[in-house]
Amino acid sequence: MSLTFASWNINSIRTRAHLVKDWLDRNEACTLLCLQEIKCEAHQFPPLFEEAGFHVAVAGQKAYNGVALISRAPLTITTDHLPGFESDEARYIEAELDDVTIGNLYLPNGNSGGEAGFAKKLNFFDALYHRARALQQEGRSFAFIGDYNVCPTDEDYAPKALSSDDALLRPESRAGFRRLLWSGLTDALRCLHPTGQHYTFWDYQAGAYQRNSGLRIDHALLSPRLADRLTSFTIDKDERGRDKPSDHVPVVVTLS
Repeated sequence: MSLTFASWNINSIRTRAHLVKDWLDRNEACTLLCLQEIKCEAHQFPPLFEEAGFHVAVAGQKAYNGVALISRAPLTITTDHLPGFESDEARYIEAELDDVTIGNLYLPNGNSGGEAGFAKKLNFFDALYHRARALQQEGRSFAFIGDYNVCPTDEDYAPKALSSDDALLRPESRAGFRRLLWSGLTDALRCLHPTGQHYTFWDYQAGAYQRNSGLRIDHALLSPRLADRLTSFTIDKDERGRDKPSDHVPVVVTLS
């Protein structure tokens, strides 16, 4: 059975709920939308989605972080946090849909809080790796999709878009991402487009979008059986050009 699901760091759902609803109305093939950085608690999540018949699940937090799922089909929530990541920050929610497990994640940026803040980023990568191993041992088909806050290679960011010591580029961050790939997961975009500049984020400052000075930090990693079903990975760049947009755009995965 074919399945289309997407990810979008929305940078405040209460500010941009109309953009999300409009996108869902225009993308009827998308069964599940994973949101990050919703910046609200569950009771504050805009009601218009459930009123329109969508199924909604939220792991929220006041003013910061937060992840949510908006689905056209019923969901079975398997966890509202990442096992092994000891934090009160809302950064992970996982659900089963059509015999596929989808982990929606918002990985710590790692640039604030000094070395302790960076250690939190690496701790999340480590917990995500162990979650992947657990799902593999259970024989699950799964995807980890969301804002990873890492540019895996130098091709994944525009020249001068980041300083060389940025946490999104640090060797330890890239090693955390590679460890997931080496565990058997597939980077959906690079599976279909092995080379080239494909950005998912453009800063609000200095005309970054107009200059295409972007980053690829929103990724979908697929387990082997899902990678075999991969037919497309799309970056909806046009959303960044809309009025008062998020600084990220949706990324869309389609499986056969």
